[in-house]
Amino acid sequence: MRTSAFLYPWDVVGDPEAPDRLAALGIRQVTLASAYHSTRALTPRHPRHRIVTASHAAVLYPPDPAHWSGHALKPYEAGDWASGDAFGEAAAALAAAGLDVHSWVVLAHNSRMGAEHPGTSVVNAYGDRYPWAPCIARPEVRDHLVALAAEAAARPGAGGTELESCGWYGLAHLHAHDKIAGVALGEAAQYLMSLCFCGSCGAGYEEAGAAPDRLAETVRKALEPVWQGTAPQGASVRDLLGADLADAVAAFRTGTARSLQERAVAAVRAAAPDGFRVLLHADPEPLRCGANAGVDPAHVLSVADGVVVPCTGGPRLLAPFVPHTRPDTVLAANLTVVSGMGGSPAALAADAARAAEAGATELRLYHAGLASDEDLAAVREALRSPA
Repeated sequence: MRTSAFLYPWDVVGDPEAPDRLAALGIRQVTLASAYHSTRALTPRHPRHRIVTASHAAVLYPPDPAHWSGHALKPYEAGDWASGDAFGEAAAALAAAGLDVHSWVVLAHNSRMGAEHPGTSVVNAYGDRYPWAPCIARPEVRDHLVALAAEAAARPGAGGTELESCGWYGLAHLHAHDKIAGVALGEAAQYLMSLCFCGSCGAGYEEAGAAPDRLAETVRKALEPVWQGTAPQGASVRDLLGADLADAVAAFRTGTARSLQERAVAAVRAAAPDGFRVLLHADPEPLRCGANAGVDPAHVLSVADGVVVPCTGGPRLLAPFVPHTRPDTVLAANLTVVSGMGGSPAALAADAARAAEAGATELRLYHAGLASDEDLAAVREALRSPA
C-alpha cells in the first residue's frame, strides 16, 4: 500500500540529511504540515536543535495579503521555529529525494485566535470558553477556515492535502499542565461538555427545535451525577438529554460540520490544479469532536477523495466507510509509530495487514520526525517486508 509519513518543516529545514533518511524508510510520500497548532516537539536527529516550541497556531509559509483582504480573522505567521517559507523549503528538499509531498492543514484548532478573539470560541453549558476550539457555527470562523484550507492546502509543490480538525472541536485537548482528569468522563459526558452555547449555536439549536436555555439546563442536570461520581455506566447522549433534544442537537451540529466540510473541500479544489487529492482526518461517529472530526461516512466520501482514520488501536473505525467507497476512494489507516506515544513500530507489518483486510488502501505513519532511531529502524524493516 502507498505509505506516507507525517512530518513538520522543522524536521527538514536545516538538516540536509533528513530527506534521504526519510526516503530510505521505504515510504513514497510525506504529509508535511503547512498550517499547524501550537506544540512542543522533539527533533531527535536535527543537527541544530532537539526541542522546537511553536508558541501559537500558525501558517508555515508567507500568507498572501490579497487572499486575506476583507477577512475579519487572518492567520498568524510562524516565529523562528518555521520562519519564511518553511513549508516550501522542506517540500523542495523532500521532492529532490524522490518523495511526493502532500500538505497537512490543521483547521479548527487555534488557541491564539481564541485568546485574541474570545467570541470565536466554543462556550460550554456553564459559560466556560474553550480558546483552543473555534466554534464552526460562527460565520467569521467558517469564512476563516475555508480561506485557510484553500491557501494552506494548495501550496506549490503539494500534490494533495489532508485536512485535520475539519469539524467540531470540544473539551478534549492536550493542554500545558493539564488538570482535568480528576473526574473520569465517558463518551457521552465528553460530548455534553463539548456542546457550544455561543449565540450562533443557540440560534441553530432554536431552529432545530431545541430551546438553548432548556438544553443548557438539561446538560448541566445530566452532568451533575458525573461530578458527584454517581453517574450510571454506559448512558448514551439520548439517555441523558432525551430523544427529542439529542436528535435536534445532532441535526444542527452534523449539518453545520457537513456544510463546513463541503465548503472547505470546494475551496481547496478551486485553488488547486486538476488531480489534487483532498482527504479529511475523520472519525465515523458524527458526535465525535477533535482532530479526527466526527463525520457521516456516506456524506464525507461523496465530498472528499477519501479519509484518514485513526487505527492505532485496531482498524475497526474503517468499517463504516467501506460501503461508501468508489474504486478511487482513499481509506488511509493512520498508525502511530512512536513508541513513546503509545505506538508499536515493531508491529507495523501486522497492523498494516489487519488494516488492509479491513479495507484500508493506504497507510499513514505518525510521526517520522518524532520517532527515535530505533522506531524508524523498525518502520524501515516493516516496509521492506513482503506484503
